Amino acid sequence: MIEDGDTAGHDWCEAEGYPGYTSYASLDDLPTRHPAFSELVKALNTAAQSYADALFWDLGTAKLKCDSLWVNVLGEGGSHSGHIHPNSVISGTAYIAMPEGAGKLKLEDPRLPMMMAAPPLKTDAPNKRFHYIEPKQGDILMWESWLRHEVMASRSEEARISISFNYSLID
Repeated sequence: MIEDGDTAGHDWCEAEGYPGYTSYASLDDLPTRHPAFSELVKALNTAAQSYADALFWDLGTAKLKCDSLWVNVLGEGGSHSGHIHPNSVISGTAYIAMPEGAGKLKLEDPRLPMMMAAPPLKTDAPNKRFHYIEPKQGDILMWESWLRHEVMASRSEEARISISFNYSLID
């Protein structure tokens, strides 16, 4: 429903060479469009606060705010290259449809750009340069927004559907 009515989103995807559909650059009001998005934000708010608590963040009087939420649909071969989310503190994704073979989430060791002479790791090393996660339908993953990540190419003919989000701090 969201994808079908989002001409601006389709235009952005075509102009930017995005191999699927995203409402990232076109719809900034999803929680007011449908109650399901509003309910998702409520659940994410609780999870984001728990995540900040687990990281021992001292937020003082600041509050976490979900300031962006967007839909992603990637078909066979669809991927999203490595990136970060500037001006946010927590980013993440809720996985709506994850067919077998859908693209994994790849997280990059943030020290990687500075390890110019780092020796290779043994195959049984507990810490890897890249960490691959195969999300399942219903999973919600969060990470600090500075963490470089990407979506690997999907090998499924069925659509990989997710809802991504960012949190910022407001006073």
